[in-house]
Amino acid sequence: MLNFIYYPVSAILWFWHKAFGFVFSPTSGVAWALAVVFLVFTLRAILYKPFVGQVRSMRKMQEFQPEIQKLRKKYANDKQKMTQEMQRLQSEQGVNPVGGCLPVLIQVPVFIGLFHVLREFKPGKTENYIFNAEDVRSFVDADLFGAKLGASIVPLQGAPSLESLGTTVGQMLVVMIPLMIMAGVFTHITARHSVARQTEVQAANPQSAIMNKLMLYVFPVGVVVGAPFLPLAILFYWVSNNLWTLAQQRIVYKKIDAEEAAKKDKATATRQALAPKPGQKPVRNGSKAADEDEAGSDEVNLTKDSADAAPADAPPAKKPGAKPVKPSASGQQRGANNGSPNARNGRTTGGGSRPSAARKGRKRR
Repeated sequence: MLNFIYYPVSAILWFWHKAFGFVFSPTSGVAWALAVVFLVFTLRAILYKPFVGQVRSMRKMQEFQPEIQKLRKKYANDKQKMTQEMQRLQSEQGVNPVGGCLPVLIQVPVFIGLFHVLREFKPGKTENYIFNAEDVRSFVDADLFGAKLGASIVPLQGAPSLESLGTTVGQMLVVMIPLMIMAGVFTHITARHSVARQTEVQAANPQSAIMNKLMLYVFPVGVVVGAPFLPLAILFYWVSNNLWTLAQQRIVYKKIDAEEAAKKDKATATRQALAPKPGQKPVRNGSKAADEDEAGSDEVNLTKDSADAAPADAPPAKKPGAKPVKPSASGQQRGANNGSPNARNGRTTGGGSRPSAARKGRKRR
């Protein structure tokens, strides 16, 4: 039923066994162990870009996590509306939650496929998917310090026994115990590295806290406890997978951190370039040229208003650098006489003049 998984897995394993069998020996346990390890490396190399997309998606999710919390509070009583708004927000931000789970989703069927293919390496079997009878016999005869790669200390139903494979529990433990410890330690380190990248908001979430404890302690212990039930080659798969994960996380996280630091530095440099220099007035609502034009138009309007408000007989404006000219007394008198209505009529209103009634009385005398 799952032949679409079993055949590709067995094909990749066959290719690497042929490559390392040419270097060592087709029946060498080292060649088969390296074939399993590079099966993992091939798969993880294919999933490298999806993993980078997963990390970037998680970073974006952390950036708009406050908006998600607002949506949860706003639509706490309407789950359907909350789901629609969250999908809309994720679409606007370019985040695909399903794409972030792709690496994990692909590794699960590969693990199942490898486990099934290894169990089918039985004495006397003539074929195993891509492998022929000679390849099956080569795997059954291969060993590492006497431990068979397809054997398990506690064989499950349908699995070959240790006696039929030509090994013992002691020989299996010599190789399996170091691999069990390495698998548990690397699983813990990988989980700790992932938990350290979480934000304070994510760590404070009760569900995240429970999941973190499971990854940090339960899963590593589960690997150690479950190792005796698994074929020895599966432990090679587990250890190599965790080693790749650690190296990949270090490289990808370092690269993304450098990109974000470069973006922050560029944004800071841009703000500093646009900021006014010390003592310089900030330019607002337009460029400097627009401000100068506006100032020039204001001066023109002020000059025009001053010209309109000045009287018609006002003296001309002084030229720059000209000496002030004081008007003489005669000039002032002439100006007063010429401008006065009484002067034009032959009358004066000065302090030395007499009223016309007084002159008439003097004539009568």
